[in-house]
Amino acid sequence: MGSGECLMSRAIPAELLTRIREGAVERELDRILPFEQVGWLDDAGFGALRVPAEFGGADLSVEELIREVIALAEADSNVAHLYRGHFGFVESLRFQPAAIRELWYARVLSGSTVGNASTERGGNALGSLNTRLESSPTGAALLTGEKHYSTGTIFSTYTRVSAAQAGQAEGRRFAVVPTDAPGVTLLDDWDGFGQKLTGTGTTLLESVAVEDLAVLQRSPGDHESVHEAAFFQLYLLAVQAGIAKAALADATSTLARRTRTFNTSTAGQAFRQDPLIQQVVGTMSSKAFVAEAAVLEAARAVDRALIAGLQAGTGDPGFSAPAPREIHDAEIAVEKAQISVPDLVLAVTLELFQTAGASATVRTKALDRHWRNAQTIATHNPIVFRARSLGDHEINGTLPQGLNAIGEAKEKS
Repeated sequence: MGSGECLMSRAIPAELLTRIREGAVERELDRILPFEQVGWLDDAGFGALRVPAEFGGADLSVEELIREVIALAEADSNVAHLYRGHFGFVESLRFQPAAIRELWYARVLSGSTVGNASTERGGNALGSLNTRLESSPTGAALLTGEKHYSTGTIFSTYTRVSAAQAGQAEGRRFAVVPTDAPGVTLLDDWDGFGQKLTGTGTTLLESVAVEDLAVLQRSPGDHESVHEAAFFQLYLLAVQAGIAKAALADATSTLARRTRTFNTSTAGQAFRQDPLIQQVVGTMSSKAFVAEAAVLEAARAVDRALIAGLQAGTGDPGFSAPAPREIHDAEIAVEKAQISVPDLVLAVTLELFQTAGASATVRTKALDRHWRNAQTIATHNPIVFRARSLGDHEINGTLPQGLNAIGEAKEKS
């Protein structure tokens, strides 16, 4: 069976995408968190699409998954975005020991999902974390801290928490804990102007017990950390590509219904027959196409990198450290896309308003959500830093450093 046939057999059902799309505006206007829609996707096995075949999963490639994410983001970018932490966790399992893979792949296949709780809003120095993993008197691991921007956690069975471990060298580990465990408090306090329904709130952890196979190790600069940085940014780019397609779809559907025009129109006919309006929509279509093409090409680079890592690695879990060159090539491909895709998508979301006049600003249409959502996502990884990093690579051959830490800047001596 060819790759295209596999994709068709595993795609999110078109009927499900339609159901998710139909309620997107109402959820946006009334701030209805998409618990129901997440339930539909979980029941359909969406969260297990990247589980390897040897563990009973669908084993989609990264490119195939990214195509699914783009389609879901076109239906509702919030729903697509909130699964980012889950798929990042599923990616991380590829680099873990066999016992951890077996346990967590089985849980994912049974319908469990994993949110993200990595960022601390203040008080932690860059490269360090205030959230701690400590041992109880009985020897059990306990997790204590406060996390912000915990995208997807409120919808998930578990959440993956970044933490420093008491008594060990600097660095971070991840502890995966149930979202309903004693000591876990989830707050729906995200107040951003875009991506309002992603559950990007606060997670409070007070002496939360962590099972033995729920602590995932991490070494800076290894295959996993470089791959994860690229994958997380690639996922956001896929959501943005879906937003561009949604804005284009809203432009064409609005024009199909519009009968009014202006006396200054070049055609004197309905907007859909005006050549200038057609030109705007054609430009939107081209930019949406280029954005999606860039994202998919970056996804193919990530797939190539994973194959190279499997071939180069030895032992359990079978990935080499330091990372092979192909892993860095994938990070570079994602950076190239990240510099251009957000501008293309933001342009599409603005050009949407050139196709409909003042009526496009009516609040109940919620057409502004596309720009707000795209702009919110574009702030996740400052583009100016990515552009500088890419320029340094082009000029000096310096390998890029993926985004993996946020904290208080260190004072210069």
